[in-house]
Amino acid sequence: MQQPVVLIGAGEMGGVFAHGLLRAGHPVHPVTRDIAMDEAAKAYPQPALALITVGESELHKVLADIPAPWRDRLGLIQNELLPRDWEAHDLPQPTASAVWFEKKPGKPVNPIIASPVFGPNAGLLVNALQAIDLPAREVTDYQEMVFELVRKNVYILTTNIAGLVTGGTTGELWHHHRELAQQVADEITAIQAWLTASQLNRSNTPSGGATATTGLELERERLMAGAAEAMLADPEHANTGRSAPMRLKRAIGFADEAGLEVPKLREIAAEHAS
Repeated sequence: MQQPVVLIGAGEMGGVFAHGLLRAGHPVHPVTRDIAMDEAAKAYPQPALALITVGESELHKVLADIPAPWRDRLGLIQNELLPRDWEAHDLPQPTASAVWFEKKPGKPVNPIIASPVFGPNAGLLVNALQAIDLPAREVTDYQEMVFELVRKNVYILTTNIAGLVTGGTTGELWHHHRELAQQVADEITAIQAWLTASQLNRSNTPSGGATATTGLELERERLMAGAAEAMLADPEHANTGRSAPMRLKRAIGFADEAGLEVPKLREIAAEHAS
């Protein structure tokens, strides 16, 4: 039998990972809202992985309360995930994945493309996903994993925010509203570049790091191509959901902090987000 895994969060996504982990031979110990993490850590002090599957809005609260025995064995799978999220809590490198499958209540899992996984327990998560026929691959280079996290963010934010204007599906967005998609993606990429560089570069720029040139800014075409690959891999995927207005508001908040103009995002907010 494989080492046990602690699962923090038991929603739709947590259920998918629990299925895969069990299929791969790992006992799974769920930690729900009704279970104190400190008490769970006493019962399971050395799991192979403490996988956090809560939504992005709950992530920082969970990270702030992570018990000491689990700090060096975390797994993170949230949307809009970036290194700054775990660095804000002085956590060591977790296992992190840009998850490219969707699970809605009452519907089967919908894989889009292979999910990249990076970190100490990348092989464990890759094996778990592959055990339930979900494509996954291990990434061994840190900078490449940052790129993959940003690529997923560009896809989510572009389709959600441009979709406030167009509605419809990702395939329709790419085929019929490509100029809009590219305008939004360019502005999102600029924000993501600042978010991934700010902690390293702020000391080098007196105004707060917004002017630093980063590798991501030099990879705009690759990021757009990667986002387009996902749009076309599942062309019937709806562009927007309930979270789209909040994603737009959060993106503009980051742009304000970075000193970025993002005129297209501001135009969409003024016309389509109340």
